[in-house]
Amino acid sequence: MSTASHDIASKTANPWQPSSRKREPAELLRPVVDPAGWYREDFAGRDSWMYRLSAAEIAELHEAVAAVEARGLDLKDVTRDDFPLPTLGATLADIAEEIMMGRGFALIRGLPVEGRSRLQVAAAFWGIGTHMGEARSQNTKGHLLGHVKDIGGNYATGRGYMSRDALLFHSDRADILALCCLQTAKSGGDHRICSSVTIYNEMLKRRPDLLKELTWRFYRIRKGEIPPGQPQRDWVREPIFSVEQGFLTARGPSAPVFKAQSLPDVPKLTDAQTEAIDLFMELAQEVSMGIDYEPGDISFVMNHVTQHARTDYEDWPEPERKRHLLRLWLRTGRRPLQKDVAQALAGVIDEKTVFQTPLDAE
Repeated sequence: MSTASHDIASKTANPWQPSSRKREPAELLRPVVDPAGWYREDFAGRDSWMYRLSAAEIAELHEAVAAVEARGLDLKDVTRDDFPLPTLGATLADIAEEIMMGRGFALIRGLPVEGRSRLQVAAAFWGIGTHMGEARSQNTKGHLLGHVKDIGGNYATGRGYMSRDALLFHSDRADILALCCLQTAKSGGDHRICSSVTIYNEMLKRRPDLLKELTWRFYRIRKGEIPPGQPQRDWVREPIFSVEQGFLTARGPSAPVFKAQSLPDVPKLTDAQTEAIDLFMELAQEVSMGIDYEPGDISFVMNHVTQHARTDYEDWPEPERKRHLLRLWLRTGRRPLQKDVAQALAGVIDEKTVFQTPLDAE
C-alpha cells in the first residue's frame, strides 16, 4: 500500500482501502493471479472500494469549478492544469492507481448535486476526470461528456444507454468508464459489476475447452463508427480474452458480437463459441455484485478487467426526476493491450466528428 493510501485512511476515516493482493504476470490459458480477481463475498460488510469526499475536498472542487466558470471555458477545453486540486488531486491519483492496477473499480461518494447547476456538477465531474485520464468520444456526434438517460432508444437496434432496457454485462471502449449519478430511477436500473479475471479463472477450472474458444478474434459490429485511418468496414475483430506483456484483458461478448451476426460478411458463431459466450455471461451474473447509486456518486470501472451491466427500469414521469447519469470514457494508456483491443480505444469518431460536451442527452 502506498503512503498516500495510508494517509487517505487515517485523515478521513473513510471506508476506502486499496487492495493488498499482489499481481503476477499472466499467461493465457493458465490461472491468473491479480488483485482484480475478486468475488462479491470479498466485500461482504466492507465498502473498501468507496471513498467519501470530505467537506474540505468538496470546497476545493467548488473553487476549481468557480474558476472554470469565471474564465468561461467550454468543458471540452478544460485540462488538468485548468482544474487544480492541491489536496484532492493526490487522492485521485491514488484511486486511479487502484482502478488501473488494483481491484479495477472504485466509487467516490458525496459530490453535491442538489442546489448546484448542471454545468457546475458536470464541470466537477469533468475536472475529476482530467485527473484520471483523457476523455474519448462516445459516439459519432463527438460527445466527450455522455448522458445515460432514456430518450426513447432501443437496445435491440441502437445504443442501450439511450433506453430503459436491461444492459447485458459488457465493457466499454475506453480504459476507464466513469459515471456520475444525477438522478436514480423510480424502480430498477440497478448497476452491477463483476470481475473479468474471476470469470476467466472460473472458466479455466470448469470448462478450459470453452475458455480457449474465447481467445478467438470475434467479429463486433462498428457500423458507421470506425475512426479515420482504420479499415472502413462494418465490423472490427477482437478476442474476448487476451494477454499482452503479462496483463490479462477481457472484452465482454455482448451486443456488438451478437449484432455482428446480421452482417453478410461475418461468419456464424460455432456451437462451441456460443456455449462459451453463454458460460461467460452465466458466470458474470453468478459472481457479480450490485452498487446502489445515490445522487452525487461517481463510479469508475476499468474495462479491461471489469464487466458492468444494468437492469431495466421504470422512470419517473416528471422530466426533471428521470434517471440520469453523466458518463466519461477515459484513456490512460497505462496498460499494455493487444493491437486489436488498443485500436478499439480510439473513441467513436468518423471524418465528420466535432468534439463537444453537451449538458443534456441528445
